[in-house]
Amino acid sequence: MKNLLTVLIFFGLLKLDAQNDLKILETNPLSIGESIRFHSNSLNEDRRINVYLPHRYASDSTKTYPVIYLLDGSIDEDFIHIAGLVQFGSFSWINMLPESIVVGISNVDRRRDFTYPTSIAQDKKDFPTSGKSENFISYIENDLIPFINSKYRVQETRTIIGQSLGGLLATEVLFKKPDVFDNYIIVSPSLWWDNQSLLQLKPKSYTSKKKIYVAVGKEGEIMERDAKSLYDALKTNAKENTEVHFKFLEEQDHGDALHLAVYAAFEALFKK
Repeated sequence: MKNLLTVLIFFGLLKLDAQNDLKILETNPLSIGESIRFHSNSLNEDRRINVYLPHRYASDSTKTYPVIYLLDGSIDEDFIHIAGLVQFGSFSWINMLPESIVVGISNVDRRRDFTYPTSIAQDKKDFPTSGKSENFISYIENDLIPFINSKYRVQETRTIIGQSLGGLLATEVLFKKPDVFDNYIIVSPSLWWDNQSLLQLKPKSYTSKKKIYVAVGKEGEIMERDAKSLYDALKTNAKENTEVHFKFLEEQDHGDALHLAVYAAFEALFKK
């Protein structure tokens, strides 16, 4: 038994020595795009965005790309896994959506930026900085989109993805300034804000083509009801130029619905 243990230790040491003898030939940073910090005139503060560029962006200087704008788009939020979905979905053998640029909008204060003013005292207490979504929408429309259009080779097609409070903001943009984006992916929207007042608002009319995808997980009666109410209202009032989809993710909750919802949305909105 002692001899066997000695042999095992001997070969274990040999294996460690072999591993230690491996020579690193090259180490390079791993990059999937760019992280940019700039000053926003609309917000009068510095902001950061993370930009995923398709693999062939640098090698084909003539090609242009649609742009997907992602709320909660910090590196430690949803940027990396959504950019991964876009890369996977745009592989030629998958062909789920066109090669696209992803702009992840990093947060400074999402409770401030993603909410409109509320009349509910408890909302004000729980979210003391809230109510500045108008300024944030102006930042997206007047600062960010023109900047992206000038810096990158883009097409006119724009998509926004928002979840939770980000879903509330995406819905507000759709209702108040629908022509800012062509496609809306709204996941688990926090439409409970201000006693569902946004659902009582009459959406602004538009003439351009729209594709809208609403999804929610098993997130409780209020969240599920409000998401379905949003879909029903959009579907009832949809014109010929509007495509509306809904998905209930019964196996997911508020924490993990986004990834699968966005995958399903890409399949539905960009199908050939």
